[in-house]
Amino acid sequence: MNLGITPLLNYARLENIARTQAEIYQQETPFSHIAIDNFIDENTVTQILEHFPDLKEKPTQATLESGKFPQPNKLWLSNQAGVDPIIRHLYWELNSAPFLSFLEKLTGIENLIADPHMAGGGVHETLKDGLLMIHADFNKHPHFNLDRRLNILIYLNENWQDDWGGHLELWERDMSRCVKKIAPIAGRCVIFSPQRDSFHGHPHPLNCPAGNSRKSIAQYYYTIGRPANEDASPHKTLWQEIN
Repeated sequence: MNLGITPLLNYARLENIARTQAEIYQQETPFSHIAIDNFIDENTVTQILEHFPDLKEKPTQATLESGKFPQPNKLWLSNQAGVDPIIRHLYWELNSAPFLSFLEKLTGIENLIADPHMAGGGVHETLKDGLLMIHADFNKHPHFNLDRRLNILIYLNENWQDDWGGHLELWERDMSRCVKKIAPIAGRCVIFSPQRDSFHGHPHPLNCPAGNSRKSIAQYYYTIGRPANEDASPHKTLWQEIN
């Protein structure tokens, strides 16, 4: 029976990516990651942007010991009820069994658990002069004793100019240098495996014109425990200051 629900994701393409890119993903440096262009198509990006929520209130943010804000001019919303059905549809697909199967085949991580609470996830928006300091993510779900194993970032920035900045930077595990920069262009999805030393962020103030912003959707995935060769001791977000 056709219920009139058209998938937003191309599962046949994702299956092919998992089959052909799994070994590459798992061996990437400085930590396992992949960038997938046209993860969602232009029409879907446009629809999401037309219904992107007005994030007026800035979430409470703690300051570092240095007095700096680690993510100034950044807004986000994890509440699924606060977004348009097109965004809720994407959330549903990202948390579905077929998509979890794709992630497991690509990453080699079995028994992934989606997070319906979307702790720290949801829609994100960084305004002009905003940034996200280099960091390693919190590694335990705030409500359950689950280990955070995968991050997904989907970018929604049409006509993004390279000199506006906002590139996702992946840093060496010893914080000695930036290894890779990934532009936040519309439809691009970045998947990576967070660990205690998987340092990333966009640490330089956005240089976009007033009225523009860096928009994305984030989802995180968990398992019960993690491999013995990975540090499982609980920690909050580990912020890193750079010159």
